[in-house]
Amino acid sequence: MKRIVLLVLTNVLVVVVLGIVASLLGVNRYLTGTGLNLGLLLGYALVIGFGGAFISLLISKPLAKWSSGVQLIEQPQNADEAWIVQTVQKLSQQAGIGMPEVGIFEGEPNAFATGAFRDSALVAVSTGLLQGMTRDEVEAVLGHEVAHIANGDMVTMTLIQGVMNTFVVFLSRVIGYAVDSFLRKNDEERSGPGMGYYVTTIVLDIVLGFAAAMVVA
Repeated sequence: MKRIVLLVLTNVLVVVVLGIVASLLGVNRYLTGTGLNLGLLLGYALVIGFGGAFISLLISKPLAKWSSGVQLIEQPQNADEAWIVQTVQKLSQQAGIGMPEVGIFEGEPNAFATGAFRDSALVAVSTGLLQGMTRDEVEAVLGHEVAHIANGDMVTMTLIQGVMNTFVVFLSRVIGYAVDSFLRKNDEERSGPGMGYYVTTIVLDIVLGFAAAMVVA
């Protein structure tokens, strides 16, 4: 919890510093002239950026089940499934977390852990991994995934994604207003953002969003 609080405070301070730098460089005055309030934009970007990241975290478990075709092991049907459940239970107890859901999915050797909460997460392994590794190797992989849950790595990645999202939302709209202002500089009757703003913002949201996702990944 302490790590999360410190990271959130750091992220808020980054946004504050960004606003101060923008004001010192005169960006705030320029944006005010185009009808954009920098303070409101920073607040909006922060809410949208972190809101989207935390919503993604909250739906990560059902989304992972659906996208990967994970079949939960509720009642083990064979010795291998029973061993996987017992191994995850042992590792979870050693890590001091609640027993996560355990599942198997079809595919190449792979495994993942996801979920918003330490005591109700999901650990899933692929059939390719189970078929291509020894039990000792599979246990090492499961231990790695359980460690992700115990360390709160999913929450940490969500906070980092929230920062990246905030910058994406902020920068795309600042650039959008700048482009729109340039395209409509001779339009004395303009009121509010024009087509240049919306097109630029949408394009940059997509491009910068992909770039941010690659950085976090």
